[in-house]
Amino acid sequence: MRHSLYYKFLLGYLVFGLLGFVTIATGASEMMYQHFLTEKTEAMYDEANLIASSYSSVYQGKRQELNAAYPQLQAVALFLNTEIWVVNRQGIIVVDSDQSSRSGTVISDFNPTAAGNRQYSIGDYYGLFPYDVVSVSAPITGNYNTYGYVLVHLPVYQIQDEANRALNIVYLAAAGIFFLSLIILLVFTKTVYFPLKKITAGANEYAAGNLNYQIELKTHDEMGYLAATLNYMSGELNKMEEYQRTFIANVSHDFRSPLTSIKGYLEAIIDGTIPPEMYEKYLTRMITETERLNKLTQGMLTLNSLDSKGYLSRTSFDINRVIKDTAASFEGTCDARNIDFDLTFADNIQMVYADLGKIQQVLYNLIDNAIKFSHPDSTIYIQVSAQYEKLFVSIKDTGIGIPRDSIKKIWERFYKTDLSRGKDKKGTGLGLSIVKEIIQAHGENIDVVSTEGVGTEFIFSLPRTVSQ
Repeated sequence: MRHSLYYKFLLGYLVFGLLGFVTIATGASEMMYQHFLTEKTEAMYDEANLIASSYSSVYQGKRQELNAAYPQLQAVALFLNTEIWVVNRQGIIVVDSDQSSRSGTVISDFNPTAAGNRQYSIGDYYGLFPYDVVSVSAPITGNYNTYGYVLVHLPVYQIQDEANRALNIVYLAAAGIFFLSLIILLVFTKTVYFPLKKITAGANEYAAGNLNYQIELKTHDEMGYLAATLNYMSGELNKMEEYQRTFIANVSHDFRSPLTSIKGYLEAIIDGTIPPEMYEKYLTRMITETERLNKLTQGMLTLNSLDSKGYLSRTSFDINRVIKDTAASFEGTCDARNIDFDLTFADNIQMVYADLGKIQQVLYNLIDNAIKFSHPDSTIYIQVSAQYEKLFVSIKDTGIGIPRDSIKKIWERFYKTDLSRGKDKKGTGLGLSIVKEIIQAHGENIDVVSTEGVGTEFIFSLPRTVSQ
């Protein structure tokens, strides 16, 4: 059987209260009794000695009557709520503060030293009491002789009654503290249990696939932070789910087009729709479509590798040389359209610390885009500037530009603007996604500034090599 956290906390709270009460009822009650017993016996012993001192004067010849000190004995007995005897050496009760018939009674087997090292003894005192009493004794001495003893008796139940009265106060205080501690339970219920129930309900909704569920918890503590984190997580998972659906739809679309073309051409060749003399033309088109599929596959594999951690292999290299070599690889394409490059470098050699192969891929994609969307007889401007520990690379064209509502979307995978679809027939829509992933993997940023009909500029940063 599964028990909730609240049930366990409540059970622990009740067990704590029960164990606290048992501890007080056993340990504290005994301690309280011993405390009052010690306090009473010490007071009784002190008074017994004072009375013994008073009676000793009789035997020193200062007083003629033994009963002369009787009023003092009665007053002390009343004050201490005890019974006081004066006993001679033979164990005969000479004076009794209770004025009872015990006067003249002989205490059989009387032994004043029976208590040993203790100041008191507990019992019925040689059967003279029908209940247990605490008894203390003090010798009456005079002229270096012992003439008798003063015995003070106090019923044990009186000590127990006093201890119980004091213990009742402790019980009431403990009960008050226990009930006041219910505030802790109420605070726990409000600040932990109820929010935790809401968070649990939210987690169950997410597990069931309802990622639109929001946990309504606005507290500014750990529970509120956890709820906000889970709400954020569900939102991100929901976006990811939407992205996956879009991704699959885009992949399906981009794969379907070339596959449909290849299938159509092959069927036309088989059924004779395309004559033999046209085979080379349509086979060339199929090879083009196959290359497009291969490019799309390679782009997806690149993005998959970029999603993994630790894929960068950083070295120090001259970014100027890499830009020159990459631009040179487009010489044939640029000559055909009469497009020039304008290269501007802040210094002859500018070293960066990055992944050479990945940065070459970034430059290739950005320059390729700039050429595709530039007008014939135009110039592409590439500039490298330095600022503190960074180098900033700018690639700017004077082409068709990007519409304002498409600028934020160009980094999405498979996204193509409406203007680019007419010019970029072989594009996969993955190039800029790959570029951004690579730059962000280096811990750097890439920005774009574009005006439709004027041109586009991409600017990204790279870390400079630290001089040794």
